[in-house]
Amino acid sequence: MINILNTIPLMDYSIYNGNLNQVGFAGKTLINTINQYSFCIAEKDAAFKASLQGSDILLPDGMAVVAALRVLSGKKIKKIAGADIHLHLLQELEKKGGSCFYLGSSENTLLKIKQRIAIDFPNVRVGTYSPPFKTEFFHDKKSKKVAEVNAFQPDVLFVGMTAPKQEKWAYSHKEYLDTKIICSIGAVFDFYAGTVKRPSPFWIKLRLEWFIRLLKEPKRMWKRYLYYGPVFVGLILREKFGLRKG
Repeated sequence: MINILNTIPLMDYSIYNGNLNQVGFAGKTLINTINQYSFCIAEKDAAFKASLQGSDILLPDGMAVVAALRVLSGKKIKKIAGADIHLHLLQELEKKGGSCFYLGSSENTLLKIKQRIAIDFPNVRVGTYSPPFKTEFFHDKKSKKVAEVNAFQPDVLFVGMTAPKQEKWAYSHKEYLDTKIICSIGAVFDFYAGTVKRPSPFWIKLRLEWFIRLLKEPKRMWKRYLYYGPVFVGLILREKFGLRKG
């Protein structure tokens, strides 16, 4: 579990404060990310909120979260995206000849991931499983998802079944999964496979990754940014000025 000295409080959450090279893993570790969208959704979904709060490491994946921490605590931290932790863990596995398992997405996407890892990280052993699509995954320690992971016994389990399903599933099944690290990374499966193109480093450096994603996928992304953006700002301002309920 992450040392509490390496976290900063953001209302009901403890956000990781540091760089990825400083992360130390002790025991089974559940890693999640939080952005303005997941923050707002969790305010209406108690199980999702509990899953994020139950993270051993909760990464600030979004400039809105980084800005909110600056407003509420006065501290400046760096955004750490799901793609960042994914790459970091693969690099660590490559050094020691470790293994990882990708749970979620389509067979086509998983095949492309395996093909790319074989080139980028030849020392990493990879397992995959594409579960049937469901709007909600219920708690079932004897499910095929758990069985497939445990048969492979990976060092790292990457979960990509879309938020908030993936976080709730990972949290509720953590104790039954035979792996050292569980990491919910959602869209990173498609980014790494190349089935969805992530904005270039130029836009990421300008902190405009969200804007490019909105331009590319307006129907899917408009509510995340144009609706939940103002909602998130409102929540942070109410906290700042002591107007929050409860």
